[in-house]
Amino acid sequence: MQAAWYAAPGPAREVLTVGEVPTPEPQAGEVRVRLYSSGVNPSDVKSRAGAIGRNSDFERIIPHSDGAGVIDKVGDAVSARSVGDRVWVYNAQFLRPNGTAAEYVVLPEALTVPLPDSAGFEVGACIGIPVITAYQAAASGGPVDGKTVLVTGGAGAVGHYAVQIARLQGATVIATVSSPEKAAHAESGGAQHTINYRSEDVVARITEITDGRGVDLAVDVDTTANAAMLAGAMAPYGTIASYGAGSAEAVIPVRDLRNKNVTLRFVLMYALNAQEFGAAIGGITEMLEKGALQHAVAARFPLSEIAAAHEAVEQGTAIGNVVLDIG
Repeated sequence: MQAAWYAAPGPAREVLTVGEVPTPEPQAGEVRVRLYSSGVNPSDVKSRAGAIGRNSDFERIIPHSDGAGVIDKVGDAVSARSVGDRVWVYNAQFLRPNGTAAEYVVLPEALTVPLPDSAGFEVGACIGIPVITAYQAAASGGPVDGKTVLVTGGAGAVGHYAVQIARLQGATVIATVSSPEKAAHAESGGAQHTINYRSEDVVARITEITDGRGVDLAVDVDTTANAAMLAGAMAPYGTIASYGAGSAEAVIPVRDLRNKNVTLRFVLMYALNAQEFGAAIGGITEMLEKGALQHAVAARFPLSEIAAAHEAVEQGTAIGNVVLDIG
């Protein structure tokens, strides 16, 4: 089969290779998916660059956790999936060497989810990391109906879905952005208010929007950078759902947060338990079947141009998801 891989971390054009590798065969409890789209997420790019040390035990890595395609073969003891099923997949390359940047991937059947006929494979490739993370951050901590939710980075892949999910659940949504174009993107997802953090005082604007109360939930993309701002933005007994950070450590204004009884909750999609995955996948499936989610595919590349796809994610200028089309 055709696949992309790297043997050691480094710059995309120096370490990524595209060529022929053996086609995998499913074992008991596994299915093989003929992939047509592969999602390129920031964590995939960081892993390839060596910023996330998850791959040291493998001689060769076929990258990417998310993708979509059709099951073409099943192993023994597979009960929930059949040959011909359209599916999206998640966590394909998490703690495994073979991800979705290939024509085929073999996975435990639990890591495959039915993809509605109304959704294209490029949509399926956008779901795993971005939508599960957004759902866990925005919807798993309790009802947000009638509450105010702040989504930092509201035009990002996770942020855009978090805006939509919070709004669908009845929240008033405020999104921070870095440009007028990104403000328009966040608003298209349902944000009633956008704040350009490069040119506006975020806390002052949140204070104005909420009549001084603050936000009940913050879905936060970079707690390293945003901790001080969040201390001023939160309402009493609010929750910060932190799913990202610019570095491994952050200075947390403990006293300010404690004085408001704020909860700081960390979200790591890869490490969710079976119950959490089940709840997220159930909620996401319902939204997909209703056509309730917008999907923004900002750029598509063929498998042969995987290095360019990784560079597009690294540059951070794409408004939406980056995917590979696999012929």
